[in-house]
Amino acid sequence: MSLTVGVLAIQGDVQENLISTETALKESGIEGKVVDVKTADDVSKLDGLIIPGGESTTIGQLSLVNSSLKIIKEKIENGMPVLGICAGMILLAKTADDRVMGKTGQPLLDLVEIKIERNSFGRQKESFEAEISMNSIKIPKFNGVFIRAPAVSEIGSDVEILSKFNEKIIAIKKGNIIGTAFHPELTTDISLHKYFVNLVKESKN
Repeated sequence: MSLTVGVLAIQGDVQENLISTETALKESGIEGKVVDVKTADDVSKLDGLIIPGGESTTIGQLSLVNSSLKIIKEKIENGMPVLGICAGMILLAKTADDRVMGKTGQPLLDLVEIKIERNSFGRQKESFEAEISMNSIKIPKFNGVFIRAPAVSEIGSDVEILSKFNEKIIAIKKGNIIGTAFHPELTTDISLHKYFVNLVKESKN
């Protein structure tokens, strides 16, 4: 069995996620390939998807134009694992507001019962790194890279909190869906990408 994991290549940290996922597959001994995807047809062939960090409004709008947003939603609802990073986590949410601007009206996948506060830790110049933990998925120590990072301000009862920083929720899980406010692809630690490719493998068994 060979897996195909895609990185949504509309905008954001695409190359870094391709490299981290390829390394994660190799180190986990899982047969598979990692591809960049842009169209609905590309997405339809995937076993797992990473929606990278970037500008969530742009990613959402462009995905709407080429209709990939609809097929992404359908595939995830049918069990395809997804890792939403920063902007990607925003896209997975039911609602998203900006800390400064308020309501954004941006396209969202509406897949997880969470409310997102965009730019929760400040703008680009307030970017930072911090040690965090995700003990429930056996990652006790991880270097979180926060760039214009969002946070989860409200969660539904079926959503698991994976990590908090300064009392703000920065990582969540709901079944086959993982969302992080930080950028795991910008560190040399691929433990979260390894966890994700194993989730993809399990979903195929």
